[in-house]
Amino acid sequence: MKLQNKVALITGSASGIGKRMAEVFAAEGAKVVIADLDAKASEATAQELRNKKYEAMSVAMDVTNEDQVESGVSEAIKAFGGIDILISNAGVQFIYPIEELPFDKWKKLLAIQLDGAFLTTRACIRDMYKRGKGGSIIYTGSVHSKEASALKAPYVTAKHGLIGLCEVVAKEGAKHNVRANVICPGYVRTPLVEKQIPEQAKTLGISEADVVKNIFLKDTVDGEFTTVDDVAQVALFFAAFDTNALTGQSLVVSHGWYMQ
Repeated sequence: MKLQNKVALITGSASGIGKRMAEVFAAEGAKVVIADLDAKASEATAQELRNKKYEAMSVAMDVTNEDQVESGVSEAIKAFGGIDILISNAGVQFIYPIEELPFDKWKKLLAIQLDGAFLTTRACIRDMYKRGKGGSIIYTGSVHSKEASALKAPYVTAKHGLIGLCEVVAKEGAKHNVRANVICPGYVRTPLVEKQIPEQAKTLGISEADVVKNIFLKDTVDGEFTTVDDVAQVALFFAAFDTNALTGQSLVVSHGWYMQ
């Protein structure tokens, strides 16, 4: 029970990586706040956890909306007494060559990935500072926090930006024992990635099988996707590590796709 009596707010946790993080954290004793744009799915995930006798609640949250972020975090604090762990995980993806990328898609992706990370960080870190018990802030980055791929200009830009935000939070939060770290997964077969396969196949004029084999997994050591549990276990490691010895770091989880 590595997270006994800790409160973890996880954005984008009604499905995919975020949902698995919520399940793993709840099993380790955390009280989990499922924060997601999809209010119905968010509550369904929270109910699944409660059915297993875990403590969980849901809040509807558009992470780009300042009022919704502030009210959602306040609701969680009121229910559970504070926030010990924030996982900024909400994200989207758009596949376009730069010359065809609509400006509104660029702005939307950066708003979700970067504005959302900032707004949730600000709201939660105020509570962490006020309570004086420290805390852990974890950002879901990507291998694209480290290197680029074609057709993903806003995504690569945003994921690089998360590392910068993390490092500032680590420096500012140190005196309050608030740590900040980034998880950088390779391709995880979530709905977000599944959607990219036909999009890239069409854009590049290749088969979907070739997208998976020759683009997504070609640089891994074993031709395997990273799993949602792989990412959740790294999040647990960061969340349970309670000193400033591990802060301001980014850890790649990609089957060797990217090696530092």
